[in-house]
Amino acid sequence: MLYYDYRTLGGVDLLDFIITILILLLIASIFGYIFAVLKEKLYLKNNIIFIDKKVVTEEHLNETDLKEFLLDGLELKAGDEIKVITKERKKYNGILLGAKLKEKAILMVTYKDEIKLFKIDNILKFKLIRKYGNFF
Repeated sequence: MLYYDYRTLGGVDLLDFIITILILLLIASIFGYIFAVLKEKLYLKNNIIFIDKKVVTEEHLNETDLKEFLLDGLELKAGDEIKVITKERKKYNGILLGAKLKEKAILMVTYKDEIKLFKIDNILKFKLIRKYGNFF
């Protein structure tokens, strides 16, 4: 009777094979993360803000007057992730596109792909979740 050891695969120990594959996947994911960070740093250096939303058009970006501004003592800029609570107690999470100076309002795109315009007087609270370009 032939004896077959289930732990071997073509003469190579199966556990060694799995460990080798896992190490290769780990190295590939680390390099992918490093390249993604370098790409975003390059965008920041050239003042390019990358917003991956299909509902945001060039018209939306052009209608905002300010890309960097102060709101309640916090320095905000386009691309920051914020949470807004209105006076009607509605909560919105999304990415800031900019501010309209004449209307005293901010423009943001929510995670539900809606473009929202909030008057500063109508905002009860807001919170900065993540600044654009901070990775660590």
